[in-house]
Amino acid sequence: MKDTLNYLFAGHNLMKEEAHQMLVRIAEGQYSDSEIASFLTVFRMRRITAAELAGFRQALLELCVAIDLSEYNTIDVVGTGGDGKDTFNISTLSAFVLAGAGIKVTKHGNYGLSSVSGSSNMFEYFGYQFSNDQGKLSREIEEAGICFFHAPLFHPAMKSVGSVRKALKVKTLFNMMGPIINPSFPKNQMVGVYDLDVMDLYHEVFRESGQNYLIVHSLDGYDEISLTGDARFVSNQTEDNLSPADFGFLPVKQEELYGGETVADAAKIFKSVLEMTATDAQKNVVIANTALGIRCVYPEKSLADCVAEASESLKSGKALAAFKKLMELNRK
Repeated sequence: MKDTLNYLFAGHNLMKEEAHQMLVRIAEGQYSDSEIASFLTVFRMRRITAAELAGFRQALLELCVAIDLSEYNTIDVVGTGGDGKDTFNISTLSAFVLAGAGIKVTKHGNYGLSSVSGSSNMFEYFGYQFSNDQGKLSREIEEAGICFFHAPLFHPAMKSVGSVRKALKVKTLFNMMGPIINPSFPKNQMVGVYDLDVMDLYHEVFRESGQNYLIVHSLDGYDEISLTGDARFVSNQTEDNLSPADFGFLPVKQEELYGGETVADAAKIFKSVLEMTATDAQKNVVIANTALGIRCVYPEKSLADCVAEASESLKSGKALAAFKKLMELNRK
């Protein structure tokens, strides 16, 4: 580690294989918390390269508890976090709206680090039983159209950095890793990122993956479509800017997306969206993100058609039905 740190401090970058081996050694517990913290700090001080990110990703996917759902045309929808916007659980809600629209969702997530409520907080609050059992997850994807992967159960390699991440209390390279290490290797991936540099990095990494992908960033700093202003997206098909009007919606204010101060606050908003008692701003931002998820899976569809499908899933109660079915399966 000393040689690697001196090499990095001198301004050099790691090759893909070097990054891969470094993360394997971290996962094996070869380094102290102080050494790992120093290593992570390097990537707070300068931009991680695409080769480094690809190497880290390769290591974590090789070391993960893999789940085979390859018979389904699945999607994961997830944000990097770290945008500091304290929004409610938009991407998690979008996952259920996608399931309601008939798209199989393999949601990957964790407890909130930079926000009050991450996706794991929300699933746990409503009674979802975290598991890495193939049979349980296959049954959920078949019957409810959605299952959830609580990252620590699938990435034992991450355990060695958990305490360091909590102590640092800032986003690290692992904020960038979460969205690209889904243990079921979904065929489709929609990712929200907290800045355009990360978007460019993901674009380079995903181009080599063979997946359908769509990466989005709202230009005022959100790691999702916020409808507070224009957003940028890039996919394996095209790239463009999108305004709230492109979705057929009016702009919303930042305070309208606030997720509350506790998990219970966030859960109240979560239920209200699914039950159609939420504000128009809350419902519309979920519909907009879901629409891009549909577009990721079916790039030939127009954005207007995707918005219509997302809206129908939510307003008809199909998204709520997917949520209820998943939770029912976890009470048996």
